[in-house]
Amino acid sequence: MTSLEKYISSYFGVMEQQDLELVGSFFKNTSLKKGEFHTKINGHCDKLSFIQEGIIRIHAPRGNEDITQWISTKGYFVTDLESFIFEKPARWNIQALTECNLYTIDRKDYNKLGTLLPQWHQLEKLFIARCFVMLENRVFDHLSMTAEERYQSFFEQNKELLTQVPLQYIASMLGMKPETLSRVRKKSLH
Repeated sequence: MTSLEKYISSYFGVMEQQDLELVGSFFKNTSLKKGEFHTKINGHCDKLSFIQEGIIRIHAPRGNEDITQWISTKGYFVTDLESFIFEKPARWNIQALTECNLYTIDRKDYNKLGTLLPQWHQLEKLFIARCFVMLENRVFDHLSMTAEERYQSFFEQNKELLTQVPLQYIASMLGMKPETLSRVRKKSLH
């Protein structure tokens, strides 16, 4: 069983082995070099990728700043969901921060799954609902937590990223300025 199949199985619950293999067969091994783009703003995101190895940053310019929406690591999917599902221009740059190995499915094959696998639409609904819940939790944390609490929560879940990702990206993702993150980190060490 591939890491993708294990993830799909753990994420969506019990699936028949042949269904799991069918879904997995539509994903192709791809890679990104450090700095390479999976998707660029205003392009079309016609693929959904699962990260086997590496770190990917999802970001967009806003005024004079570059806002980090998310930093994705091994075991997560990446796509510009609005572009992928609704075929609109991408709103996000999706860029490799390290060398990345991915399992990737294109939109055409993704849509084919709905005709080949009767329960696909239910699984897709569950997947999107989980994405939405994760987003709701993130919004709630931003609204209800102090900068220190957001940093502490991030640190507890992503210790390794603090040494692998530029701190200004983490600060942006946490909704703070780099100097605020620096002050919060220094305070948490004492």
